[in-house]
Amino acid sequence: MPHSFGYRARTRHMFKRGFKEHGPIKLSTFLINYHVGDIVDIKANAAQHKGMPHKYYHGRTGIIYNVTPSAVGVIVHKVVGNRYLEKRVNLRVEHIRHSKCRQEFLDRVKKNHDAHAEAKEKGERVNLKRIPAQPRAARTVTAVSSGNVPQTMVPVPYETTI
Repeated sequence: MPHSFGYRARTRHMFKRGFKEHGPIKLSTFLINYHVGDIVDIKANAAQHKGMPHKYYHGRTGIIYNVTPSAVGVIVHKVVGNRYLEKRVNLRVEHIRHSKCRQEFLDRVKKNHDAHAEAKEKGERVNLKRIPAQPRAARTVTAVSSGNVPQTMVPVPYETTI
């Protein structure tokens, strides 16, 4: 048979629904609010063919630049040759979800704010910078005093059971 170069070619596993996630799309998908500037992940939902992204954008992360009643516009950077092109893709809300890539950063901002406020009440300074993992502290390993006697290991002689 001739080779297929269709819009959804080679997407058998990419666009399939997850285990026990088949059937109609949940209404909560449509109730999520999206705003300009939100970071979203693009994950095509095979149950809705309208507004589905091209297979290249599946799994990409972008920033919303436009919001309409049933769709959003997302800016995605695509590598073309030796440069990044800013692609503007219009997708229905079934094919996107809020990205969790900034969640750790937002949690750290909140934790730092709380620590700063608490330190200000006490009148002291607190270091809010992230510190890389430091070397482990030095210690002495004693062999005999802790009942950890060294053992000599020797190979077991070869035996035949014939």
